Amino acid sequence: MRIGLPSAETLQGGSLKALILTVLVSVFMFQLLRTVGLRAFSMASETYTSGTHSAAFVTCPNDTVAKELARGIVERKLAACVNIVPSITSVYEWQGKIEEDNEVLLMIKTRSSKVPALAEYVRSNHPYEVAEVISLPIDQGNPPYLKWIGGVVPE
Repeated sequence: MRIGLPSAETLQGGSLKALILTVLVSVFMFQLLRTVGLRAFSMASETYTSGTHSAAFVTCPNDTVAKELARGIVERKLAACVNIVPSITSVYEWQGKIEEDNEVLLMIKTRSSKVPALAEYVRSNHPYEVAEVISLPIDQGNPPYLKWIGGVVPE
């Protein structure tokens, strides 16, 4: 039993052309698959350490306060992005009574290391006696977006 490529004598014209075509397609497909594989690997291997960034939440009494705080936060590079979510209803206990108010929610994306400075800025510029500033670490996300946050908000 002989293993390997057939000799030229055993191949007829059409078979030889088919073999050459197969080899050429295989070489080109290898390059294509290699390129696609490397790109997929590089996208998947962008490292992000869980908790490096945080999503913080702040409630505001109205759009005007929300926009002023959001702009100040981004201008001072305390966050990369602030989403303003209009018209939420908050139910809470305040000074022994159950209250219900319409508010505006800020969703703030920042570095976890900036949360204390962010909280201080909000406390200093917010009209509430006790401003809500809470944050949650970001465990996972779109790697290019997380990289963007890190690029906009300095350490």
